[in-house]
Amino acid sequence: RAAAHRMDRRFMKPGEDSKHVDKAVKKKCTDVNICFAEKDYENAIKYYTEALELNPANAIYYSNRSLAYLRTECYGYALADATKALEIDKNYIKGYYRRATSNMALGKFKAALKDYETVVRVRPNDKDAKMKYQECNKIVKQKAFERAIASDEIKKSVVDSLDIENMTIEDEYAGPKLEDGKVTLKFMKEMMDWFKDQKKLHRKCAYQTEKITICGDTHGQFYDLLNIFELNGLPSQTNPYLFNGDFVDRGSFSVEVILTLFGFKLLYPDCFHLLRGNHETDNMNQMYGFEGEVKAKYTAQMFQLFSEVFQWLPLAQCINSKVLVMHGGLFSEDGVTLDDLRKIDRNRQPPDSGPMCDLLWSDPQPQNGRSISKRGVSCQFGPDVTERFLEQNKLDFIVRSHEVKAEGYEVTHSGKCITVFSAPNYCDQMGNKGAYIHLRGSDLKPEFHQFTAVPHPNVKPMAYANTLMQMGMM
Repeated sequence: RAAAHRMDRRFMKPGEDSKHVDKAVKKKCTDVNICFAEKDYENAIKYYTEALELNPANAIYYSNRSLAYLRTECYGYALADATKALEIDKNYIKGYYRRATSNMALGKFKAALKDYETVVRVRPNDKDAKMKYQECNKIVKQKAFERAIASDEIKKSVVDSLDIENMTIEDEYAGPKLEDGKVTLKFMKEMMDWFKDQKKLHRKCAYQTEKITICGDTHGQFYDLLNIFELNGLPSQTNPYLFNGDFVDRGSFSVEVILTLFGFKLLYPDCFHLLRGNHETDNMNQMYGFEGEVKAKYTAQMFQLFSEVFQWLPLAQCINSKVLVMHGGLFSEDGVTLDDLRKIDRNRQPPDSGPMCDLLWSDPQPQNGRSISKRGVSCQFGPDVTERFLEQNKLDFIVRSHEVKAEGYEVTHSGKCITVFSAPNYCDQMGNKGAYIHLRGSDLKPEFHQFTAVPHPNVKPMAYANTLMQMGMM
């Protein structure tokens, strides 16, 4: 609202009538406020963009648009706007806040710390700024410590330190148990009911947990995952599934989601498929809740094991030599082949660039060519890029996830790039539908099925996230 009162004569073009512009400005400010109140960040971005076309030297507009970009997870664009605001007015403190937030979201903790230091120096009595500075400083020191103690020796797996055979299941534990150490359909049904009542699987079972439907991001929304199985049937040899990454983070039932998915993978290894998303990585898990949730419900050792397993998840899957499925999208350079993808060393944390990074992070765009990513990682690719990739690799279309869509799915690039997102009312605030896709027959023509969010226990999203996130930095 403060910005609204500043949209006065600075919003005018030369020769324009002051009263006419003031009236237009007030309406635009009202529209922006309504957009933020209704969480309609796309239109908020649109209105601030229009304002900047009239007055490109207004730091407040850039800073507020940066906030809207943060809410839509366009961290690269948010960082650029916050930086521009500070170029215009180096004393604009909110610009430092926004830039620090953007860098935190991108995992650039040292850069974020520098901006938080600036805020604390200028506003020494700002308690919120102090808390964010202290939390960010803690992360920077933790990262430095981890680097200092890292060894060049071959890292031993967490599995080597586990003694599962001698783990005892206490008499009072009344939950599901493995049958002779094996996952069965009976065990899976009992486990999902057990999780539905917010009960915890015994750690011995958790450590051991051994037409096609494509689902997108689930992000720890366990009760919506159960709804997918209710609507579409449980996985089986005649009802195969492919879940396209981002199983965890944000939603506060990520442990239940991932144990359920891993359980079905063990039960039906040839009919239940899991691909890695950009949130099956250590940096994302540290910030957005999965690490904190695993430590709260189990142990730090358990999180280390999840981290190891995530590194082995496939990055893409080709269906009948016609459809390529990946979490993010296509590549920063032409000429990438399916053989190139098979050769990727995936057992690691993803690099900042290259095919592995692109498979997890890139997004489609409506215009031809490539552009800088709105997220600040990888790139955006146009319909011509998609067309060339499909032609070179003799494919019909790609299916990807990674982006919230109001209808749960979106078909772009003349039908050759499909996005599916399976977390309805994402983070309890976006109001979107969820969707899954059926691919049938020899032509694999996609059929889209939409669904809405179901109630869940009163545990808010991000409950286990990094403290900075919980303090409202988003």
